[in-house]
Amino acid sequence: MSHSKVSARLTEAVSPEIYSGIFAPRLKSFQDIFDPLSDINKAHVIMLREQGLLSDAHAAQLARGILSMEAAGADAVPLDPAREDAYFNYEAHLMNEVGADVGGRLHTGRSRNDIMATLDRLRGRTVLIDVIDALLKVRATALEQAETYADVVMPGYTHLQPAQPMTYGFYLAGVAQALERDSQRLIDTLTHMNVCPLGAAAFAGTPFAIDRKRTAELLGFDDYVDNALDAVASRDFLLESISGMSLLAILWSRVAQDYYVWTTHEFGLIEFPDSVATTSSIMPQKKNPVVLEYLKGRCGHIVAALVAATMSIKGTHFSHSGESSREGISGFWDTASEVVRCLELFDLVLRTARPVRENAQRQAARDFSTVTALADLMVRDHDLSFRAAHHVVGAVVRQAMDKQVCADRIDVDMVESAAIEQLGKPLGIDADAVRACLDPVENVKARISSGGPSPATLRVHVSAARERLGGTKTTLEGWRTRIERAHAALQATTSEVASR
Repeated sequence: MSHSKVSARLTEAVSPEIYSGIFAPRLKSFQDIFDPLSDINKAHVIMLREQGLLSDAHAAQLARGILSMEAAGADAVPLDPAREDAYFNYEAHLMNEVGADVGGRLHTGRSRNDIMATLDRLRGRTVLIDVIDALLKVRATALEQAETYADVVMPGYTHLQPAQPMTYGFYLAGVAQALERDSQRLIDTLTHMNVCPLGAAAFAGTPFAIDRKRTAELLGFDDYVDNALDAVASRDFLLESISGMSLLAILWSRVAQDYYVWTTHEFGLIEFPDSVATTSSIMPQKKNPVVLEYLKGRCGHIVAALVAATMSIKGTHFSHSGESSREGISGFWDTASEVVRCLELFDLVLRTARPVRENAQRQAARDFSTVTALADLMVRDHDLSFRAAHHVVGAVVRQAMDKQVCADRIDVDMVESAAIEQLGKPLGIDADAVRACLDPVENVKARISSGGPSPATLRVHVSAARERLGGTKTTLEGWRTRIERAHAALQATTSEVASR
């Protein structure tokens, strides 16, 4: 009679369909979890020994066995789907190394449930740090390009209609500011993630006198998750991560859509080098924006991962289950890898995009995006209410369009004619002031309010944003240093225990 390889409770081996459909696919992640699982085991051995729950001799044997497995690497561990998952395969190999009695003592005061929850947090914080690092590089590029192109005037759009002049640098500074919020969201998630579930056991704690604060410290966590049920039931830190990455993807998709329009012959505002494009198999004139299309398309996959995760978890009980702890978060790892790849491509887009300066400025001069400044002039210098000025300028634009005259051809006579039509009297407006309002370069320079596109204002904004970016880089480097120091201390303490 065949029996389960992991429990005397089960008198039959698991069916082949479960082996091939569930257990074998799960073992594909063994390489990824081997090192953090070894760290968890080392921390647990150290704590059990310090608490008097393991003898020095047993702790030394276990520590030597774990270090030996670590030195041999994940490939040295035979993987048997009949053992269900990575943990049981790891444990079986350790027992083979140190003996069943000693190896079996490692599981005192814990469960796969809290081990898995701790694995997710250890792996998750490493992955999230890599995502944030890639994001900070894009932020730096956006700010660098914003300063480079602070003076390049172009039309700004609302509803994809010409609205007001801006600079290309101003646009990029806005992108950088949105990326800054994305960075902060993910760093906040990293803080939420960095608490340790180990010691929660299955969900109701343990009667053994364990020290959860010690294992949390050994693994580089800030603290432990206080409630044992919440510790194993919740993967909200991974949902929060996917949510933050989804918001980031939505941003890069919107920016890609802007470039997608601006690079067309009809707009002609931005161009990319040939190295960031593809062509057609039949139409020799084509230069296709493949990177932009990839970024927009991948956004859908990333948002879909969030929907899949939330839908998998939403109907589960608030406790441990395969849906909530495995299926619900299985998409996180691939999503994070995809986000890093897309951020590298997004960085490429921002680095290589070049404004077509003459055309951009010419369009801003001709497409009526300057005329709001004319209304502002009437309010400021002629004591009109803004609504009255709006009517006058609207009449000017209508005249110009009827005569098929572009905005840069509007003159003082057209303005006075519209004023008489709307107000019943001329304004006595200065012709030079009208020309200055309708000059997109002067128009942008005048917008000096905080956060505006004036090059002088923009450079102050970029300088402050760079300082904040430096602070974020320091924070992220601090995270790496703390984790590395904790790991080094864990290794040293394990070696000390092993030498006894």
